[in-house]
Amino acid sequence: MIERRESFAGSDAKFATALGISPTAYNRIKNGNTDQVLSDQNWISLARKLDTPLREQREWKAAVTPTFEFISAQLAFCQQNGASRILCDVPDIGKTFTAKVYCRANKNAVYIDCSQVKSKQRLVRQIAQEFGVNHRGRYAEVYADLVFYLRSLEAPLIVLDEAGDLEYQAFLELKALWNATEKMTGWYMMGADGLKAKMKRSIANDKVGYAELFSRFGARYQKASPDTANELKQFKTVHAAIILQANAPGQTGIEKMIRQSDYSLRRIYDEINKVS
Repeated sequence: MIERRESFAGSDAKFATALGISPTAYNRIKNGNTDQVLSDQNWISLARKLDTPLREQREWKAAVTPTFEFISAQLAFCQQNGASRILCDVPDIGKTFTAKVYCRANKNAVYIDCSQVKSKQRLVRQIAQEFGVNHRGRYAEVYADLVFYLRSLEAPLIVLDEAGDLEYQAFLELKALWNATEKMTGWYMMGADGLKAKMKRSIANDKVGYAELFSRFGARYQKASPDTANELKQFKTVHAAIILQANAPGQTGIEKMIRQSDYSLRRIYDEINKVS
């Protein structure tokens, strides 16, 4: 919690709201008093919000792969310039990992997993909570407070992962939020090929809002990986080697480990655990 506080630009009260606890409880915990401050369920919820492992795990170091560099640079550009982009790329290249690392390290940058907040209300309330804005009142008030706060912040960034899972009304609300915070908030929408297919299909069918949203998000689908199967295999091989060098330095048989992982970055973690 102390580490996460360093990258949160708002007040202690707003940070407590972002964590889903009261400012009083936060102050007690910050001062070292953890006895009977929160219920067990609250502690579990807090651990989840802070990505705290509930059992001992191997430390996973962020490897600076080509995907990590590409997405980090795009996120920085969007945050610094109030710009918006859409990334549609193949799975298992480190998109989500990179976005989470960036948002943890940079103030006023929040990560939203849209697969968990698919509806309009849940999405907006989640964004509000991540920034420490009241998210429990009437929806109209939550929306208005969020817009006001985003317009007052220095270089806020909202990363929308798994954006293809959002319901139609949520997409329309994103357009409204973009309009209300134009050039004052950076937006970065991420997804796999399903997001691209959904956007293209909706635009082709003249579904209200999609063409306008696509235009606002740069009118182009960003991509970090190559197009052909052979190039993609080599691309993932390079990524796997960089991850192994960062997390298993000096390990022999790297080529064999990459083959055994079937060039999957997720399975590389399992291969590293086998030899550690």
